[in-house]
Amino acid sequence: MSRPLAASRRGFLGLSAAGLAALATTAPARAQTIRSTARIVILGAGAGGTAFANRIARRLEGATITIVDGRKEHWYQPGFTLIAAGLKPASYSVSQTADWLPEGVNLIAEHAAAIDPVAKSVTTTGGTRLDYDYLIVATGLVLDWAAIEGFSTDLIGKEGISAHYHSPEAAAASFRALDAFTDKGGKALFGRPATEMKCAGAPLKITFLAEDMASRKGTRGKIDITYAAQNKTLFGVPIVSEKVRMLFGDRGIVPAYDHVLKAIDPGARLATYATPDGDTQLPYDFINIIPPQRAPQVVREAGLSWADKWTDQGWLEVDMKTLRHLRYPEIFAIGDVAGVPKGKTAASVKWHQPVVEDHLLAQIAGKEGTATFNGYTSCPLITRVGRAMLIEFDYNNNLVPSFPGIIPPLEELWISWLMKEVALKATYNAMLRGDA
Repeated sequence: MSRPLAASRRGFLGLSAAGLAALATTAPARAQTIRSTARIVILGAGAGGTAFANRIARRLEGATITIVDGRKEHWYQPGFTLIAAGLKPASYSVSQTADWLPEGVNLIAEHAAAIDPVAKSVTTTGGTRLDYDYLIVATGLVLDWAAIEGFSTDLIGKEGISAHYHSPEAAAASFRALDAFTDKGGKALFGRPATEMKCAGAPLKITFLAEDMASRKGTRGKIDITYAAQNKTLFGVPIVSEKVRMLFGDRGIVPAYDHVLKAIDPGARLATYATPDGDTQLPYDFINIIPPQRAPQVVREAGLSWADKWTDQGWLEVDMKTLRHLRYPEIFAIGDVAGVPKGKTAASVKWHQPVVEDHLLAQIAGKEGTATFNGYTSCPLITRVGRAMLIEFDYNNNLVPSFPGIIPPLEELWISWLMKEVALKATYNAMLRGDA
């Protein structure tokens, strides 16, 4: 009887995946266009910038839309954890930036070197000056690898060192290090930085997947796993943090609270953590490194950051509901660079789009926008291969499930795994095209 049941379940999985993907890629109805000669500059061709370029190009006739980004490759970053767990190849997360952009949008394949919000201009690394009427800052964030003393990106995949946030290739190298470690055994260290960060669930996902990998290999008894939490919680939403604490207990993952990684000694295989009681060292045979994360230097140097909070990180000073800059009303933020309490995920970027579009077009038309962002953040929190919890929440830490009564957010379900492993990329790609 097991074969027919298995086959039936596989068929249902396939049908569900197809249905979810189709739902994710259904294009919205076309909205009315507006004639305008506005000069719009978008900084960054990641998820936020590319999606917005596609959306706004459909809404404006006669506008000049320029997107600035020097990276030729577009990275599907939600796939990095799957690559680091050996579930996808590095190529899974790689496409070409130019392939996602619509006709009529000018791509300048350089990075922004300076922003002058008073003169309303951007200067690129190649010396090009771009004057704008409206500026969309969608630069993403930077990974501050230099903040971890003793670490070099050249070490990724070697000496038991993993750093899957770095790039698709680094995620693949990280898997090779994890695969070797789970064969042999020893002490593993995971954790997250004390700064705000993109996809705060990713450090937990790779921890759970490492434990599951060892369990599947039959080597779990030879492995000690410690998770270094940056404060006294395991997740920013209290009810989710408690659920993760319970899962850690069930699976023998030991939390080390108030531990912030500051240095490693690759030769001695020692990690140094800052704690309230002073620095402490933990030995490791495998360590996953996720560095502090900050706004790009060009944003910080332009005087666009908050002056009274996140001062070490430099996030853009925007209204949390409209994503409009508080001092420069012609500037908006989309994505990780936004200085808001929640929302550094691809799912948040999806909901940034209509809010910024509404306020930008209203401003062009001499009206007031009405759309608001409620802090929506989504984290398909993988807990083992084939199981995940679909965690969705807002600014107030309220759980806001998209499928109430169908997908319980705090249960480990295969359908939640399916949404992460299959449907999420289809949704992401639809967002890039401006269709979600």
